[in-house]
Amino acid sequence: MSVVAQSAPSKTFRAGAFGNARVLVCRECSHEVDLGPHYACPECFGPLEVAYDFPQVTREEIEAGPANIWRYKALLPVPSDIEQSPNMEPGFTRLLKADNLGRELGIDNLWVKDDSTNPTNSFKDRVVACALSAARELGAKVFACPSTGNLANAVAAAGARAGIKTVVFIPSNLEQPKQVNSAVFTDRLVAVNGNYDDVNKLASEIAGEEEGWAFVNVNVRPFYAEGSKTLGYEIAEQLGWRLPDQIVIPVASGSQLTKVDKSFQELIKLGLVEDKPYRVYGAQATGCSPVSVAYKGATDAIRPVKPDTIAKSLAIGNPADGIYVLDVCRRTGGAVEDISDDEVRAGIVLLARTEGIFTETAGGTTVGVLKKLVETGQLDTTLETVVINTGHGLKTLDAVSDRVSAAATIEPTYSAFTAANLV
Repeated sequence: MSVVAQSAPSKTFRAGAFGNARVLVCRECSHEVDLGPHYACPECFGPLEVAYDFPQVTREEIEAGPANIWRYKALLPVPSDIEQSPNMEPGFTRLLKADNLGRELGIDNLWVKDDSTNPTNSFKDRVVACALSAARELGAKVFACPSTGNLANAVAAAGARAGIKTVVFIPSNLEQPKQVNSAVFTDRLVAVNGNYDDVNKLASEIAGEEEGWAFVNVNVRPFYAEGSKTLGYEIAEQLGWRLPDQIVIPVASGSQLTKVDKSFQELIKLGLVEDKPYRVYGAQATGCSPVSVAYKGATDAIRPVKPDTIAKSLAIGNPADGIYVLDVCRRTGGAVEDISDDEVRAGIVLLARTEGIFTETAGGTTVGVLKKLVETGQLDTTLETVVINTGHGLKTLDAVSDRVSAAATIEPTYSAFTAANLV
């Protein structure tokens, strides 16, 4: 839907269609817009996000909920009967104490939030679940997205589960496993010659021209983005209702990082966790690091770049929330850092061989940046630290296929075994 169309009166939705959400509010000028398929402020064209009137929510009420993101439904823009709608039921993934990785890096108290165990093996299942709820309430006929891979997987699968037509758009040079992981769920996978920013531009044009299309990260983006808050909610709950001292988060559009920060602030305001300082760090690959460059240059101007990195799920050259990532990291005393593709590959192998977690390139970026933050003294190794793994390594096998192999090829004899000196 175009920005002009957003000024039209909103349709009437069923009571409680968006839960405790009150309005959409502009992040720049604070102008309020009625709940609906709007994503840009009609006054200043700034981005919109969901504002709420939260009821009193207790830890006990949350803990009594289902073992997925709907345990936090009172804090999301979804109806109270959300569990009755067919969806992928993502979330409540494991938070692992990463003592082996911690020893390797010299961090006293380290955790890995492993979102690779979501239904389509990435954190995108969270945001898509919230977008799907909004699409239903808006009466959308087509569920769609531009994507660097993981989002396409999640949208295609969620659409299949919900029985809604899906169309997903990806860069034509996307990793083959991610293409297959989308095409298996939908017969409308569209490969576009260009990078993600080209694909996103096309999706925005379609959203402005076609009626009944819900592009999860375009015209229903405010609802979609709220799903990332559940990462922060879960981390706090799994730590025994406390916030970590430090958290390292990958940065593509930047939405995940800003929403985790938003979740921490909401938990504090609701009295569900103690108000305490925490530091937020952003992780990018050097081949697509406009936010890191801006942070290091002490500027608010984020200059778009043409991505050139193996970390394709982070390859957004013009990140929509980049400026807000800078705000969060600076406000909390964190930082934004970047690493080379070789360091990304090394991060993948390091996490696998210390904690038994096979991560994709985004996770390799985050672990590699964690290592660099320690080496450069930007991260306090004595403080409790969480690092987020957003996806499974089976999606990006090519990244490490030339780095790992059989230690030896031997004949089926004991003498051949002993001669190989494997132990």
